[in-house]
Amino acid sequence: MNLIIRLIVSTLAVLVAAHLIPGVVVANFTTAVVVAIVLGILNTFLKPVLQILALPITILTLGLFYFVINVLIIYLAAYLVSGFRVDGFIAALLFGFVVSVVSAILGMFLD
Repeated sequence: MNLIIRLIVSTLAVLVAAHLIPGVVVANFTTAVVVAIVLGILNTFLKPVLQILALPITILTLGLFYFVINVLIIYLAAYLVSGFRVDGFIAALLFGFVVSVVSAILGMFLD
């Protein structure tokens, strides 16, 4: 049950971020659900590998390269999901930030 609630929260966060940020397009609610699932899978399996491989660069940039990894994950999700489009680095960066903040706020109310 908790997994379904988290999926709904992530889906709402994706919809809010797509509504707020110009350059991010989510075609419909079903696409937002798929984006939430794909982002969850990529963040679970691919992101830790990328973080370990990029650890020297991340240390050198004092952690700022971590944002580049987030943007790459969002670009990959946009490539994998039809109906989800991100136009530009700044849009992807803001999308990741808004999704994180909205998920955290909605998660506080649900816990």
